[in-house]
Amino acid sequence: MKHKILLLNGTLLAATIFAGFQLRRLYVAEHARETAALHYKITPAPPPPVAPLTPAPPVLPANYAEIATKTLFHKERNPTVVVVVPPPPPPVPVPPFPVLKGLMNLGDGGGLTAVFAEKPGVPGKEVKPGEPIGQFTLVAVNEQEAVFGWDGKTYRKRVEEILDRTRREEQETSRPAAPPAGAAPAAVAKIPTGPGAETGAGTRACNANDSTPEGAVVDGFRKVMMNTPFGKACRWEAVSR
Repeated sequence: MKHKILLLNGTLLAATIFAGFQLRRLYVAEHARETAALHYKITPAPPPPVAPLTPAPPVLPANYAEIATKTLFHKERNPTVVVVVPPPPPPVPVPPFPVLKGLMNLGDGGGLTAVFAEKPGVPGKEVKPGEPIGQFTLVAVNEQEAVFGWDGKTYRKRVEEILDRTRREEQETSRPAAPPAGAAPAAVAKIPTGPGAETGAGTRACNANDSTPEGAVVDGFRKVMMNTPFGKACRWEAVSR
């Protein structure tokens, strides 16, 4: 028993000594690492190059012209006076052109004679180039067109456009109306006539203008109406007894 205790004590002493050596080794290694870290010299990196600052633009009076033109004592803070120009008046509409009553050339060297009126339905008068007619002035006229002057402008009108057709229209409206062509003939009155001629198979035909109602029985025959692709068809069928 005593021998075993001595053996156990020896084992524990050896383990204690081994643990002490391990702790010593770890301490020495940690101390050496700490000393190396404390005496390590770090070489700083060179600083980046510094770009030169952009020089400020020179102060020019023209850059502050807008500030100088603003005035705090004006309701709009702007000394510029806005002139409101009223819109031009609307153009005066062109009045109705005179109407041409007729042209006449006698061939005696006097040239073409034109008869104008201020408006349709009034008597006309002879007007020569340069003379006024209503609000216009006749500038020139020939058998194809007439040139009028008004408000400093000239207007060309064909003879067909200004020709007075009032008398022709009155004559056309005064003509009696012609009777309509192809007037429908008078309707033929329908009367009940009963069954017509025999058609065979116990049926009879329907007479024209027969007004007997459908389903009526006359002389032992009943009137029957049928729908066909060509319209209504009629026949009389014998009534079975």
